[in-house]
Amino acid sequence: MTRSEIAAKNLDGWFALHQFFRTSWPALKRQDARRLTEMGAEFMGLLQRWSRLEEGWSRSYRIVGGGADFLLVHFRPSLELLAEAEREIQRTALGDQIELTYDYLSVVELGLYQLTADFARRTPPPEDPSELAEWRDELDGQAEKAKETEFARGRLYPTQPDDMPYVCFYPMTKRRGERHNWYSLPLAERAAMMMEHGLVGRSYAGRITQIISGSIGFDDWEWGVTLFAKDPLDFKNVITDMRYDEASAKYAEFGRFYVGKRMRAEEWVEFGRP
Repeated sequence: MTRSEIAAKNLDGWFALHQFFRTSWPALKRQDARRLTEMGAEFMGLLQRWSRLEEGWSRSYRIVGGGADFLLVHFRPSLELLAEAEREIQRTALGDQIELTYDYLSVVELGLYQLTADFARRTPPPEDPSELAEWRDELDGQAEKAKETEFARGRLYPTQPDDMPYVCFYPMTKRRGERHNWYSLPLAERAAMMMEHGLVGRSYAGRITQIISGSIGFDDWEWGVTLFAKDPLDFKNVITDMRYDEASAKYAEFGRFYVGKRMRAEEWVEFGRP
């Protein structure tokens, strides 16, 4: 086993589901004002109940462009609870008036590139495959200690800052081309590039927060990135700055970007009214 074959250890937190919907406006226009109010109030009640969950949360956002009208983001401790959230939406009266245009399933994660690289440097992986299990167990123990820190828990079980109402979501993948292949790089190089990448993000502290969720084996891309900001122009600024670091310039591929603003639960009472 060579160091280039070592996967960086990840910590996993809540499961995440991003749902993008388009509204069936002709169907809503056929409803009278009283029925629209009832439908909105029912949906408002659902969102308010979700905001009081012991673990996890859901919020709604108006999307501008992107072929969608709004986004629902759900964080839950299990896949089963995400599936229940899907069903609860479908059971509402408004569920008949909206169409799912895109969704993204993932798990909130914290990549431990530097921890893994430091451990591999101090304790190189054994050449004998029969000894790998013990080596991996020791690495897992180091990761579990890291998971108990306040920093890690804040990343794995995130909240949205009240003063950052704007949202940006996009999926991404690390490149595996003939010329540039992230997964064939030595671990130390990957760790160094991710440290540089993180420094760019930290320069926007107080202006942007992010949630990174892993989706290998869950969706078509490898990660989902959710950003919250006070000013939507900071999405453009931070993503532009990050494009110039090596981890992005050589090894990142991006999907569609969605941008919007948080909706208060009470706004759903007015939803669909002319």
